[in-house]
Amino acid sequence: MPKQRPKYLDLVKIRLPLPGVVSIMHRMSGAALFFLIPAALYLLQASLESQHAYAAIRSALTTPLAKVVLIGMLWGFLHHFCAGIRYLALDLDIGTDLPAARASSWAVIVVSVALTLVLGALLW
Repeated sequence: MPKQRPKYLDLVKIRLPLPGVVSIMHRMSGAALFFLIPAALYLLQASLESQHAYAAIRSALTTPLAKVVLIGMLWGFLHHFCAGIRYLALDLDIGTDLPAARASSWAVIVVSVALTLVLGALLW
């Protein structure tokens, strides 16, 4: 009997469940936050150097493009925070059954987007 070859998996056609999507988004938001920390620290350091530097950075951050980037960073932080709380609960064996896992995944998305909209409106 010939040995069966491994089945070809088309990753574009595979539909990942919502908890898997939240997991990937958690990793991506964490990596993005990690790589944006140096820029944020540079802006903080530069803003503390003098009043002129503070005014220059403040005026640069009031442009629409900068605000969109800041709102994106805000969403990344809030999603990573909410998903982190979800994973802490899962580590404590809370919400590990499938319906609860799906509900907590939806809660992470809804809460992070809602908080981003509220805080983004205050930022704008």
